[in-house]
Amino acid sequence: MVVVQHKVTAIIKNMITPIDPSLLRLLHLVSPSLPIGAFTYSQGLEWAVECDWVKNEAQLLEWIGHLLENSLAQLEIPLLARLYQARDTQDKQAFKDWTYYLLASRETQELRQEERNRGRALASLLPELGIPISTDILPVLKSCQLSGFVYAAQYWHIPLSIAAAGYLWSWLEAIVLAGVKIIPLGQSAGQRILANLSPNIPEIVKCGLQLTDDKIGASCPAQILASSLHETQYTRIYRS
Repeated sequence: MVVVQHKVTAIIKNMITPIDPSLLRLLHLVSPSLPIGAFTYSQGLEWAVECDWVKNEAQLLEWIGHLLENSLAQLEIPLLARLYQARDTQDKQAFKDWTYYLLASRETQELRQEERNRGRALASLLPELGIPISTDILPVLKSCQLSGFVYAAQYWHIPLSIAAAGYLWSWLEAIVLAGVKIIPLGQSAGQRILANLSPNIPEIVKCGLQLTDDKIGASCPAQILASSLHETQYTRIYRS
C-alpha cells in the first residue's frame, strides 16, 4: 500500500507545472469584482433590447459576436498592442497619442464617458495594488480605461497576447451578464454564449495584434445608434 501511495505521489508531482505569477495578476486585473464599474454599462445593449433588436439568446449571441469581430478585433486589441509597446519602450508621447486615439474613436458621448469613468476608477485603484503612477502619466490613465489596463499588465509583466486575451474575456463576460439581466435570460443561456464565443478569442487576438495602423477602426453602426438613443432612454438600469 505504501509503495502504491509513493507511485501516486510521484505521478502527481510530474503533473505539476509552475504557476506563472503574471497569470495570477491577470486574473486579478480581469476579475468582475475589480471596482471600476464595468457591470454598470451595457454599451447600447439596453436600448437594443428595449426596441426589440435583441430579444433572445440567439440574437444576443449574434450582437456580441458582431462586436467582437468588428470592434474589439479592429480597434481595442490593436490599440492595446500599441499602448503596450509604448509603455514597454517608455515612449510617453506615443502612449498619450494612442490613448486619445481610442477616446476619439468612441463615437457617442455615452461610450466616451464610460471610458473616462472607468479610467478614473482604475487610475485610483492601481496605486493601492502597488503600481506607482507618475504625475505626468496620471491624466492620461484617468482618461481611458484601456490605458490603465495596459499600464498594469506591462508593470506586472503579463505577456501581450495573454493580456489581450484577458481583456477580451473581461469584456465578453460583462456584456453577456448585461444581456442576461436585460432581456432577461437564465444564467445557463449566458454560459452557453460564453462557451460559444470564447473559443474565438485566440483568433481575435491574433487578428488584432497583426493589424497595421491604417487598418485600425471599428464599424458598428447598430451599437452606435443604440448607444446614442440609450442616453435619453426613459427607463433604464444601466448608466450613460
